[in-house]
Amino acid sequence: MQRVLIIGPCGSGKSTLARELAPKMGLPLIHMDHLGWQSGWVETDKPELHRRIDKAVSGERWLIEGNYGSTLPPRLARADTVLYLDFPITLCLRRLLRRIWTMRGTSRPDMPEGCPERFDLEFFLYVFNWNLGPRVRTEAHIAPYAEKVVRLKDPAELAQWREAHNLG
Repeated sequence: MQRVLIIGPCGSGKSTLARELAPKMGLPLIHMDHLGWQSGWVETDKPELHRRIDKAVSGERWLIEGNYGSTLPPRLARADTVLYLDFPITLCLRRLLRRIWTMRGTSRPDMPEGCPERFDLEFFLYVFNWNLGPRVRTEAHIAPYAEKVVRLKDPAELAQWREAHNLG
């Protein structure tokens, strides 16, 4: 595993897993939120975002975490392993609420400085409706790459996968 992509619903634990796995695997870690946001919750414009992604995936070794559906094709094409945290949305929502509460007012490690954690109803509804839209689009993107997708349905399956790969 030299080029690993971690995807899944918001609140599934992509960033936490990436921070744990990258040093164990000796891979440089790239958070999509670092590429997609600038201080003050300013979105990176699409052409610049795509330039940043092209540069990131051109490397021979990396671990990239995050969905950003419109940017999945080049990342999927270059990844040798895709970890899909296909966790229940109820679990993701609980984790998201806990994250908002515990990190409120501060920037998470996977976000640029100046992007403090906060409750955002639109974002919460996006996660709540994951199975109706984002999941469908994600599934369509990953379908051609099924041979390199490791679908993990819950934290227990993730723990088993980590144990099997000595990444516990």
